[in-house]
Amino acid sequence: MAMTDTTPALEDRPWKPAVLRGWRRRCPNCGAGPMMRGYLKVRDTCPVCGEELHHHRADDGPAYLTILIVGHLLAPILLFTYTKFRPEPLVLAVGFTIGTVALSLYLLPRLKGALVALQWANRMHGFGAEPHD
Repeated sequence: MAMTDTTPALEDRPWKPAVLRGWRRRCPNCGAGPMMRGYLKVRDTCPVCGEELHHHRADDGPAYLTILIVGHLLAPILLFTYTKFRPEPLVLAVGFTIGTVALSLYLLPRLKGALVALQWANRMHGFGAEPHD
């Protein structure tokens, strides 16, 4: 007796447009609804298309990526600024502290949106969540 696959075929979810929508903090499915409720809290569902987002968790991934990117961008600039211009230590510290905080605050929600969208595109669900597809 031959076994037949009776599972329904799932529609393809291209990751690139989903990640770009997530970077803009929009729903990875429709791109119209806001993904975030507040600064970093992911909505339970998209208010426009109703896509469930509550089971996607980015955990510490966005924080690690933010540290990686900010460190790799600002460390060479700090070295160049210090060797070329020799500013006062307090000026250097204040300037780079403001730059680090501003860049981190800009990147963190965008990287979280991109990671959640990547999870959505690959049909990855958070720990303990039941797949709903």
